[in-house]
Amino acid sequence: MMKAIWNNQILAESDNTVVIENNHYFPHDSIKKDFFKPSKTHTNCPWKGEASYYTLEVDGKQNVDAAWFYPEVSSLAKGIKNHIAFWKGVEVVKD
Repeated sequence: MMKAIWNNQILAESDNTVVIENNHYFPHDSIKKDFFKPSKTHTNCPWKGEASYYTLEVDGKQNVDAAWFYPEVSSLAKGIKNHIAFWKGVEVVKD
């Protein structure tokens, strides 16, 4: 079981993550949605497509743009459709 943890809270947990470029992508239905706030940030990956971001909010603290996903994935990245990855101090650990 993989867990994404920030500010002493479990943000997501799943035994079905997809690993791409050393990032664990968690299925969208494995996240605790109360901690995720939509962001206006977007970036582009040449082979995965345009990424959208979430700001994490836990116990009054924010971690801006610390989670990302691809609303429309390219044909090369179909395995991460409806999945979310983390960075910026979010720990992804095996339980």
